[in-house]
Amino acid sequence: MLIKVDFDLCESNGLCEAMAPEVFELDDDDFLQLHTEHTTDENVDNVKRAVAACPRAAITLVEDDA
Repeated sequence: MLIKVDFDLCESNGLCEAMAPEVFELDDDDFLQLHTEHTTDENVDNVKRAVAACPRAAITLVEDDA
């Protein structure tokens, strides 16, 4: 699945980073960075928790057509 972030909605509160630090990271300026746009078998559960925890619903998962 693809990980999509609406950066206009994102408040950079760090909940996603706490849930899935292998995917999400706040940089030194508190802007969200993605380490990858794709879920893996290893990170998909953590990413789903991050999606559910986002207070602004700025993170979504979409099917990867590839």
